[in-house]
Amino acid sequence: FKMAEEEEIKEQDRFLPIANISRIMKQALPKTAKIAKDAKETVQECVSEYISFITSEACEKCTSEKRKTINGDDILFALNTLGFEKYYENLKLYLQKYRDSMKQIDAKAGQGQTASHATEGHVKQQHREGQGEGSDYGDENEQSPQYYFPYNSNFLKIL
Repeated sequence: FKMAEEEEIKEQDRFLPIANISRIMKQALPKTAKIAKDAKETVQECVSEYISFITSEACEKCTSEKRKTINGDDILFALNTLGFEKYYENLKLYLQKYRDSMKQIDAKAGQGQTASHATEGHVKQQHREGQGEGSDYGDENEQSPQYYFPYNSNFLKIL
C-alpha cells in the first residue's frame, strides 16, 4: 500500500518551472511591464495542463501503434485531433526546420567537428543570413535561430 501522501504528485513535478514561465511571458510584454505572481501561477498551471493534454493524446496514438516513443509527428497529430488544427501548418514547418538543422549539425559533426562546434557554426551562419531573433539566454542583443528557442517572440507571432 502506498500512502495517500506518496501518491500525490508534488507541485514542482506537475508544473513547468515558474522562472521559465515568467521569462516567456515577459518576452511578450514591454520591458517596463510587471506580472503579478497569481498571473504567473495561473499561466504555469494552464501551460502544464495543455502540455499534458497534448502529450496524453500523442501517447494514446503511440500505444495504439505499439510504439513507446512519442515523436514530433505524434504531437502534430494530437494537436490536429484535439482541435488545434490552426497551429498545425506552422508547427509542421517548425518541426521540419528543426529536423533540417539537426541534420546539418550531424553532418558537420560527422566531418570531425564536435556537435557544439557544429551548432555554433550553424548559429553563426544563420546570423549572417539574418535569420536570428533575440535569444531567451545570454545578452539580450545576442541573436539566436528561431528553431533552437521555440518560445522566442517570432515563433509565438506565427501562431
